[in-house]
Amino acid sequence: MTRPFRRFVIFAEMRTGSNLLEATLNGLRGITCFGEAFNPYMMGWPDKDELQGITRQQREADPMVLLDRLFDKPDHLPGFRYFHDHDPRVFDAIMHDATCAKIVLTRNPLDSYVSTRLARETNQWKLNETETPIPAATRYDGPEFRDMVAAVERFQRRVMHRLQVTGQVAFWLGYDDLRDADVMTGLVHWLGRTDIPRVEPASDQVPQNPRELAEKVTNFDEMQQDLHRLDPFMLRRIPNFEPRRGPSVPSFQAVEAGRGLIHMPVRGGPAGALRIWMEGLGPVSGDFTQTSLRQWKRAHPGHRSFAVLRHPLHRAWTAFRQLLSDGQPELRQLMRTVHRVALPPDEALAGLTRQEQIALFASFLAFLKRNLNGQTTLPTPAAWASQSEVIAGFTRVATPDMLIREDRLAEDLSVLCRAAGIADPGLDRLPASQMPDFLREPALLQAARQAYLRDYIAFGFEDGGAA
Repeated sequence: MTRPFRRFVIFAEMRTGSNLLEATLNGLRGITCFGEAFNPYMMGWPDKDELQGITRQQREADPMVLLDRLFDKPDHLPGFRYFHDHDPRVFDAIMHDATCAKIVLTRNPLDSYVSTRLARETNQWKLNETETPIPAATRYDGPEFRDMVAAVERFQRRVMHRLQVTGQVAFWLGYDDLRDADVMTGLVHWLGRTDIPRVEPASDQVPQNPRELAEKVTNFDEMQQDLHRLDPFMLRRIPNFEPRRGPSVPSFQAVEAGRGLIHMPVRGGPAGALRIWMEGLGPVSGDFTQTSLRQWKRAHPGHRSFAVLRHPLHRAWTAFRQLLSDGQPELRQLMRTVHRVALPPDEALAGLTRQEQIALFASFLAFLKRNLNGQTTLPTPAAWASQSEVIAGFTRVATPDMLIREDRLAEDLSVLCRAAGIADPGLDRLPASQMPDFLREPALLQAARQAYLRDYIAFGFEDGGAA
């Protein structure tokens, strides 16, 4: 059974009409909206340093004190406006409270951007019918607009995701809805105030700049050209259906040489060779937990960490060879019968010709593409998961100081070792990776790019095998 709302929050942004919505709600008995209560630059409204007996200093020390004070209104429906750059410390408390109604107010982002610039330049943030609008035009700044759009989109996606995972719904409003009495009535009834038969929008505020954009933007033609750079439908987005990976902390290896060096292995790379090299530097620790890793780091100030990226084609070849030589027979049989990789019987795998290896590897790459796109029932093992996803998993616990491409292993490790205070790293002990020359076949290059497009773009890999 749905519990009645006891409070509300308006998720909005600057110049989306939130002042008008607040005025409409505050005109109703038993409903109070306390402005931008968690705006870091003011308390609710401009030039206020206190709200409901709570000072800015008290709010900075503990925002929950103010949140509790605002919401402590029995038989009343209190709320406030919350923007993407307001105090993040109260966000979780708001979203986890199912008795707090979520109202999401949006507006065309270009209209909001231009309106915000005009308000800043004229210092006119509200307008009633007795006041005269200040005529003005502003200049469009492309990077500034794109930054604003990106920040708002990130916040709206965060709100939507949290609503979904907590099983809540929001009341979505557009800027043009705010002067629609039927919509305002529907909103108030949704909040639980069905005792109010009809809600008229507040009439003490009027639109400030009801002109077309060409009159409000001085470089209108330049703006139109710049907007072509945006991709509102994300036509070039690379879909990602690969499961998120954990940080794999137990696989991390740390050596005591110098101020300490941590290797964060990416499965399918040269982890074995690097382990041997690290053992030549000093005692190597492993099998960490998150707690023991933090303890090791505290005990080794000045340490450095790294991960090694292998070219996706070479890494896929390593996974393929492991499948043939070390993989479970059941997995190979699954490849034959379900996943359209026509492997010969196990006893014939050791005698494959060059052309047979090329054909089978191309088939395996096609399977990898399906597997990484969530089109198979087979889980994605770490040995052939996207390296971008593996690194993302690492960063949930620790971010490597350096991502080293395998073809630059000696050069970049030399720099890292100097930073870690390792005087003689002995990089001549690192073996060179050997790959068959037929991996340069155009069909294999194309198949690897299709399977690992996210890695090619994220890390700048080239088709020829270098980054």
